[in-house]
Amino acid sequence: MMKVTVYEYSKCSTCRNALKWLRNKGLEPNTIPLFEQPPTADELRILVRSSGLDIKKFFNTSGEVYREMALKDKLDSMSEDEKLALLASNGRLIKRPIVTDGRQVTVGFKEADFEQVWG
Repeated sequence: MMKVTVYEYSKCSTCRNALKWLRNKGLEPNTIPLFEQPPTADELRILVRSSGLDIKKFFNTSGEVYREMALKDKLDSMSEDEKLALLASNGRLIKRPIVTDGRQVTVGFKEADFEQVWG
């Protein structure tokens, strides 16, 4: 049985749906609470590279903290290191869930993406 690590927030319905989907596919998720234990900047760097996504896709753009910090206007002028440090400093800024098996990574929960990567 393939093991996957899921950075999630237990009160997030998207995270619960993703975990249910993974379990239904016979995967065994190891959950990490995103707000209490966000990935470090180095871990995030690996996740971003493995995902093939732009680092902006890792930001929870609909979140309260993102809006309060007015990041929409600031992100473009920040370096990748600054963005990684910012994400690592506050798990509430990170889009959830992040799922990885150490090689592949998905961010958020779209059934079609999950089917392609984890199906």
